[in-house]
Amino acid sequence: MDKVTRRGFVKGTAATTAGLLLGTSKTSWAGANDRIRIAVLGINGRGKSHLSGFSALDGVEVTTLCDPDSRLFKPRSEAYFTKRGKPAPKVEQDLRRVIEDKNIDAISIATPNHWHSLATIWACQAGKDVYVEKPMTHNIYEGRKVIDAVKKYGRIVQHGTQLRSSAGFQEGIKLLKDGFIGDVYMARCVCYKWRPSIGKAHPGNPPKELDWNIWQGPAQEQPFMLNEKNEGIYVPYYWHWVWAYGNGDIGNQGVHQLDAARWGLGVDVPYRCASMGGMFLWDDAKEVFNVSSSSFMFKGPDGKDKMMTLEVRPWYTNDESGGTTFGVIFYGSEGYMSFPSYSGYKAYKGDTATGKLVKENSQGGDHFLNFIDCMRTRKPESLNAPAREGHYSSALSHYALTAARVNRVLEIDTKTEQVKNDDEANRMLTRVYRAPFVVPEKV
Repeated sequence: MDKVTRRGFVKGTAATTAGLLLGTSKTSWAGANDRIRIAVLGINGRGKSHLSGFSALDGVEVTTLCDPDSRLFKPRSEAYFTKRGKPAPKVEQDLRRVIEDKNIDAISIATPNHWHSLATIWACQAGKDVYVEKPMTHNIYEGRKVIDAVKKYGRIVQHGTQLRSSAGFQEGIKLLKDGFIGDVYMARCVCYKWRPSIGKAHPGNPPKELDWNIWQGPAQEQPFMLNEKNEGIYVPYYWHWVWAYGNGDIGNQGVHQLDAARWGLGVDVPYRCASMGGMFLWDDAKEVFNVSSSSFMFKGPDGKDKMMTLEVRPWYTNDESGGTTFGVIFYGSEGYMSFPSYSGYKAYKGDTATGKLVKENSQGGDHFLNFIDCMRTRKPESLNAPAREGHYSSALSHYALTAARVNRVLEIDTKTEQVKNDDEANRMLTRVYRAPFVVPEKV
């Protein structure tokens, strides 16, 4: 196939605006005689959702599986390819070789957080489109570099906050902006996930099938850590609670709620952040706080102050938003609106004593399809969660963790996104990279 149809795609693709917005159109790739070829980087956890999501779409083929742990290749290949009558994919441990592959049109990133931005930038430089899991960044510095790369190389980059492709969510946000519950002044986010103790850790040797150098990537080299059973304690999942690799549940689950709250309030960068946190449960190997309370202040589009709060807790809890494990509640002058899932909302009019459910919608959508539709049309403005939104929402988790670590209120310059007069806090908004896995100053 020629370069136009393989890389530029056909700009005359027929796709309705409504279909693109919801991510549920059945786009016809006019004149194309080839499939969109995708590589999935990171095939544990969310990576399995990527395999299912992209494999279900017409005209899309997952051609390559990439993971530093080669033990995952056989079970994923069997489950998602062999048993479904599909040809076996290529497998690769080093994502650099995948990004260099000219037969791949897009990469889907479900790696640990510390790889998200660099893999996205490298893919953009290689002329590939990107679907990248939340949080898009491990720190705030990376977010601006991703935005620069997207713009410079003209790529389609979708952030994995899938609630933005839900029809119910889109309707609820529109109602908020149209004044359905009056003047919206505050959003409260709750993030609860069942997180037990993981035990103590001690250094050891990684499994021979795991490329530990590639897994660590941009992070400074550290020993592979084992639990009491001499199994990897942070790999494959609990890296979320290690400062070098993850961002705790604020960055894991909380980014979804922060993204929804920011969307509904119509705000970007906070001018103030206050946060407290600590390890209130379990004397175990986690490093990132498992309990925290954070508050943000913004200037809204109307110039008025808007407030956002986020509560994170890992154990027994009451239900605050109607979804038990996570959710967002918006408060207005005439009522309140709860978003208790990824799919939709419930709107109430009146006070807490007399408020009645007056409107709801829980219709979902397909975030993967919205990404594919935009690849075909080459219209980044139709993305439901572009890189810019991914940066701003991920940044809130970074500000919150930083404020809790330095134990003081952060006053933020909304133009530079740096903390005013606080060198210690600003050092935490970036990191020291390990060559050759460096997020460059100039992309």
